[in-house]
Amino acid sequence: MSLKALKNLLVKLEGAVTVSDDGKVLVPDEEKLRGAAVDTVVQEAVFGDSGTPAAARWLLWELGQVLGIYPASIHGLYIARGRGEVPLNFTVPAINLRAMTYDSARSVFRAALPRKVGAMIFEVARSEIGYTDQRPDEYLSVVMAAAIKEGYRGPLFVQGDHFQVSAKKFKADPKAEVQAVSDLVDESIKAGFYNIDIDTSTLVDLSPPTVDEQQRNNYEVCASLTEFIREREPKGVTVSVGGEIGEIGEKNSDETELRAFMDGYYRSLPKEMTGLSKISIQTGTSHGGVPLPDGTLAQVKIDFNVIKELSKVSREAYGMAGAVQHGASTLPDEAFNQFVQNEAAEVHLATGFQNIVYDHEVFPAELRQRMYEHIKTAHSNEQKEGQTEEQFIYKTRKKGLGPFKSDLWGLAEDVRGAIRTSLEEKVGFLFDQLNAGNTIDVAVRYGPHIEIHKSLEDYGVDVGPAEDTSDLAD
Repeated sequence: MSLKALKNLLVKLEGAVTVSDDGKVLVPDEEKLRGAAVDTVVQEAVFGDSGTPAAARWLLWELGQVLGIYPASIHGLYIARGRGEVPLNFTVPAINLRAMTYDSARSVFRAALPRKVGAMIFEVARSEIGYTDQRPDEYLSVVMAAAIKEGYRGPLFVQGDHFQVSAKKFKADPKAEVQAVSDLVDESIKAGFYNIDIDTSTLVDLSPPTVDEQQRNNYEVCASLTEFIREREPKGVTVSVGGEIGEIGEKNSDETELRAFMDGYYRSLPKEMTGLSKISIQTGTSHGGVPLPDGTLAQVKIDFNVIKELSKVSREAYGMAGAVQHGASTLPDEAFNQFVQNEAAEVHLATGFQNIVYDHEVFPAELRQRMYEHIKTAHSNEQKEGQTEEQFIYKTRKKGLGPFKSDLWGLAEDVRGAIRTSLEEKVGFLFDQLNAGNTIDVAVRYGPHIEIHKSLEDYGVDVGPAEDTSDLAD
């Protein structure tokens, strides 16, 4: 891989971006950059050939540093919340972007800017990375491009969601499974994910007689992965680390479990090492909702008292921001303000946005049918006994997003524009319900710009002595 890809990319940007002789990225024409130029860069970052994706991703990172759009950790904000320095009157939305990620991220920023939202998280789970075909480096680059496009300034809280240890694989080979998660953590931090949710709740075993024994694998492996993170976080950055005490979809969490996990976690963590900023709990939801035989969703009952009680314990006893709610995007509209009223620190939102894309009136029926046929063929073994086709499709259609990523990105502009508008409306509603408006100042205060520049070599670009860099500034 050589500098030729970067040189060719800069030519396509027609002077909107230049690179000086000493390798610094300059933006002589921001208006042009926010026009077709950034669209070109993000397309190359995702779909370019040869060395172009690496060059485009490096350029997007450096553009962010120049423009004041920077990957950041929400740890400082969450610990300040735990200390009582930040009010409890808002809940941070954590948004999983699975489909049409550039357009979806643009919708988030378009909803955020007029409301002055800064306390918001963009995230992708370990499982999503696979079925949406989005490695961490690509995901962060696309979110950065969307921020540039829409004129956002401030921290980008990008998060590894549910970096989950598989119970089945852990039982077969604990070392190999923990290493697999560690490798993903390392890749993600290098990409700019300064927020990592460790999910070792899958290792909870309810058969032992004491809660401490039930939670032991959970807290010991979580502590080990926290230590791994602390050894790799960039200078000046304290990565926000989240833990989880109850696997989503299982029994509701309680205070005894929380205290057993946290006490065991801190016994296992090296003394003086910074620990968790938040804790994920189970309150009655399931990921994606529960589809009925006709494909519609069952009404879910959340125990908001659990959220309030465990949020209070997590703040007062352990200095964390509070409890985190997963699997919330398909809840009825009237439920979302309850998270604020019950002092939830963070709420995770994913499937609802995917549904807007799939079910939108302008979404091409022919493409949807091809995606469904692929799912029925490639994932037929996942259909459970007694499950209707509608239930099977609803639970499995997320796995059509990766194989058809280029088709989704390539939809006509009028189609993508209509979907962006619907997504923006939904995100705006959620921001309002979660009272996330007017949080940009507190986000910047506790997530300041730690300037981190990367080299082309960090992205695998060969800039050895044989390379001629003199014409990059032309």
